[in-house]
Parts: sequence; C-alpha cells; structure tokens
Amino acid sequence: MVESTELIRLQTENEALQQELEETNQGVLALYAELDSQAEALKQASELKSRFLSYMSHEFRTPLGSILSITSLLKDELDGPLNDEQQKQVLFVRTSAQELTEMVNDLLDLAKIEAGRISISPGWFDMFDLFAALRGMFRPIVDSEAVDLVFEQPVGVTRLYTDDKKLAQILRNFISNALKFTLRGEVRVSARLVDNNQVRFSVSDTGIGIPDEMHDRLFEDFVQIDSPLQKRLRGTGLGLSLCKRYAELLGGSVGVESHPSVGSTFYLVIPVSAGVEDNDE
Repeated sequence: MVESTELIRLQTENEALQQELEETNQGVLALYAELDSQAEALKQASELKSRFLSYMSHEFRTPLGSILSITSLLKDELDGPLNDEQQKQVLFVRTSAQELTEMVNDLLDLAKIEAGRISISPGWFDMFDLFAALRGMFRPIVDSEAVDLVFEQPVGVTRLYTDDKKLAQILRNFISNALKFTLRGEVRVSARLVDNNQVRFSVSDTGIGIPDEMHDRLFEDFVQIDSPLQKRLRGTGLGLSLCKRYAELLGGSVGVESHPSVGSTFYLVIPVSAGVEDNDE
C-alpha cells in the first residue's frame, strides 16, 4: 500500500514536471519567435535608413554643386565687381555650402558602409609616397607662422599592402582635425612598425586636448567636443566615426590619447600586409 501511494506521488510529480517543461518550451519558442521578429524589423529599419541616407545624399549633391559653382563665379567677379560686404556674404554662402557638402558626403559614405557596399582595394605602395602626397595636400592651408606640420620618416617599414585611398582618408581626417584645433605649436605625423606585422600611424598635436570622459565616445556617430573652439569650427561629427569603420575594413583599429590643454594623439594600427604574402619581393 505504501509503495503504491509512493508510486502515485512520483507519477503525479513527473506529470507536473512534464507539464512545466512543456510550458517552458512553449515560452522559449515564443521568445525565439519574438526575437526573430524584432531582428527582422531591425534589419528592415537599418536597410530603410541606409536607403534614405543614400537617396537624400545624392539628391542634395546636385543643388549644392550648383551653389558652389555660382558662388565661385561671384567670388571671381566674372559678372562684375563686388563690394567688400558682398564679398563677405558670398564667402559665407560658399563656406556654408562646403560644410553641407562635407556632411552629405560623410552621410553617403556612412550609408554605403552600413549597406555593405564599400570594399577595400589593396595594393603595394611606398610609405614615402603617401607622406609626400599628404604633405603636398596640406601645405597650402597650413599657417606655418603659428603651426608646424611635421612628417617624420617612417620607422621599420617602407611599403604596405592595403587600400592606400582608405588609409589616406583616415590620415587626412586626423591631420585636418589636429590643424583645426591647434592654434599654436605643431602637428606631427609618424609611422612605425609594431609587433613585427603591424604599423601604427600617429597624428600628434599641441592643441586644446580632449577630456578623459570624451575618449570612449569620440568615434561614435555625430559626437563632437563641447568647447568654444568647436562651436566656431563646426563639423559633421561623422569624420572620426568613418575613420573607425574604414580602419575596421582595413583589419585595424583607431584610438586616442589626449589631455586638456596639452594636446592629443590620434592613432591607427593596421596590418603591414592585408592577409597576403609579399610576392613582389
């Protein structure tokens, strides 16, 4: 009798456990279905955002190009002379159009990256040629009386196998930001071999510096430094975010070391060779 009662109790507990497991399984299946639904919705939203950014960027480029062309004609006084106030107004319109064009181009690049429509085209190139091209690009805009732009000789590496255009775009952004926020002193560009198979590019300045709490957020979309100089020198807030994404496409990473009123160093670390052996040597 006791054994029969115990058996009934065990059977009852087993049935209850099976019922609980079944309900749990149903809950897990429902959760998976909900997660799949949300993932699909997020994917569609991301694709829609990318298409919207791409479409709007293209639509903005044509009228902006027209504005820049017209202001260029006015500035050159091809249709007659302008007085000083008119010259200032034309310059203001042109500067605003250039800033908006930069934002549109950054948004278009961002949309292409998120849609997976940007790929790298690696090839061998000489580091000295890269630095020479960057030096020539920035020479006309550097105020040499206030800021020195110094390119150091690369250390430990002379050639790279990567996408030189993407690399140059990252370095141009770093150098441009450094010059923008350095009123006096120098901006120094360097490259050196690290860990035998990677190159660390550094752009160091003696500018305003960046608070520690901002370091982790600098490479996020639309993040800008809150300072009087930043308010005067407006930007899109996308440049560093794009640098991070381009670096990841190159198999590398970016980072920053900075202290307020001392200066900043933005750096990029990428492989010497993007996953291939040097067959040219």
